[in-house]
Parts: sequence; structure tokens; C-alpha cells
Amino acid sequence: MTETRAFLSVRDLYVRFDTEDGVVQAVDGLDFELERGRTLGIVGESGSGKSVTNLAVLGLHDRRRTEIRGEILLDGQELTGAPEPTLEKLRGNKMAMIFQDSLTALSPYYTVGRQIAEPFRKHTGASRREARQRAVEMLDKVGIPHAALRADDYPHQFSGGMRQRAMIAMALVCDPELLIADEPTTALDVTVQAQILDLLKDLQQQTGSSIILITHDLGVVAHTVDELLVMYAGRAVERGTVREVLRSPRHPYTWGLLGSMPRLASDVEEPLTPVPGTPPSLLAPPPGCPFHPRCAFTAAVGGDRCRTERPRLPAGRGAACHLTDDQQRTTFAEQIKPRLG
Repeated sequence: MTETRAFLSVRDLYVRFDTEDGVVQAVDGLDFELERGRTLGIVGESGSGKSVTNLAVLGLHDRRRTEIRGEILLDGQELTGAPEPTLEKLRGNKMAMIFQDSLTALSPYYTVGRQIAEPFRKHTGASRREARQRAVEMLDKVGIPHAALRADDYPHQFSGGMRQRAMIAMALVCDPELLIADEPTTALDVTVQAQILDLLKDLQQQTGSSIILITHDLGVVAHTVDELLVMYAGRAVERGTVREVLRSPRHPYTWGLLGSMPRLASDVEEPLTPVPGTPPSLLAPPPGCPFHPRCAFTAAVGGDRCRTERPRLPAGRGAACHLTDDQQRTTFAEQIKPRLG
């Protein structure tokens, strides 16, 4: 019987950077899958490996300074170690990315329309006229008013929300099957944020694309993604459907993320509850569970297991934690959930 694979499959992924201070262990044995037409949310604090992982999928790391091991399969095609010409044919065509900072991602020297048209010409062989028409069409699709006129503007002439929409238009101009959105709503007001997220959902329904949404904001993913992957110190510590993870989280780090969010029912004078401590240095990650220096539940595990033994993330729904399933459920129900309200 032939094994069926997900559209995107990442297996045992390691990403290492050589620096003057030592080797940064940015991604440490990561596994995940994404089916066609589905949306995967990847959440975690800054430095948890979210963006590094997806830059590895796109093949955008500097190969001279980066070691990448593991398996990255896109529709059955191996991307790890693939030649640069192969990746260039895929980037912007079969897979594309919406970068976090649209102002720096867009070139100040070229008009917005020209930058959207360029990948379309490269991957389809369209004429300059056809590519411009496609660029105007995409600007109109993402909600830019007077698209034919605004296509001749430069990025600095667009507002922050409009630049983000232009970035989405550029990423989608070739109808990619995989779209990676890296903090696409950072620094945008909540109204524009909601519009951007609705736009991504509408475009996914039209094209059937798969989406990876990278964010640190659990509120953003709550009504946007299908599956959720929680990352910490370059590792996946919890995964499941978005409903499972947000309603019945199992990992103490996920409990901390949820507890640090403001709530409408809370007293305005009540301080937020941050995750204690700071993320570990990826130059020298702690042994065992990387979260144990910040975790309040190591005593429930007993002994030095949290400090010496790396917990494994089970297949499917689960958390990489030494607490038993019963301990996870009981602790959340009795200690964490009452605080969340």
C-alpha cells in the first residue's frame, strides 16, 4: 500500500547558523504537515524558530553560513539541498511568502505595479503589457482603490495597510499552491488587520491554496487557522486543531501564552500575567525540556526528568511535556482555566 503524504511535509528539520559567538541551534528536530486547502498557524515568542523554519522551506537561507538537515517535501518534491535554479522556479510560483515588513520587503526604486508584474513575467513568460494588466488586476482584487493609477506609485506613496495588500498581491500573482504569511498584520490597526485576514481567507477559498500563518498573537489565529503548532526554542511543543489547542491546551508554555493575553472580562487595573523568565539562548539551549527553567510544574513530574530528558511530541494531537495526559488535563482544569476565565 502506497503511503499518502501531505502537500507539505517537514520531517526532523534542523537549522544551524555559524556565528562569531558559536552555533545557533535555531530549529531543533521539527516535524509538521500541511494538507491542501488548509491553514496552519505557527505561534510562539520571538526567537522560537517560526520564521527560520519557513525561510528554510523557501530555501532563502544563506547556504554558506547555514546548515540545514531533514526532509522538506512540497507535493512530493524534496526541497532540502535542492539546486538554486530549482528553488527559483518554485519561489513566487508554486510557493510564495508575505514578508513581515512590507516597507523593507518592497524596493523603493520601482513602482508597486512593476514589482508585482515581475514575478508574473518570469514564471509565465507573459509580455510586459500582459504582466501590467495582471498587476492591476491583483491590486484591484486585494482592495486597492483606483488600481490602474496606483500601480504607478512607489511603495512610500502607499499607507502601511495598502503596502501589506500590495505584498499579498505580489505573493498571489502566480496563484501559488503554498502561501506563507509571516506576521502579515504586524503594526496594522485592528480594522485593517481584520480586512487582511478576511482577504487571505477569501483568496484561499478561490484558489484552494495552503497557508502557513506565522504569528505570536493567539487572538489572530483563533478564527483564522485550522491547525495550530506551538513552537519554543526551535522545537514544536504542542499541536492540534486550533479548537483543541485554545480550548484544552496541554503544555505549560501554551498555558503561559494564553494567560498573558488581555481579556474583555478582566478588570482594567488587573496586571497581565506574563510567562516568567526569558527565552533560552539558542547558542546553548538547556538540556532536557527547553522550557523547564521557566516552568512551574517540574515538581509534579518528579526527579530530574525535566532537566535531563527531552520530551517527545506525539503524532497527532499532543504536547512535548513529561506531565502525563491526566496531569495535563487536571492541572489545566483546576489551576489554569479558572485564571483564564
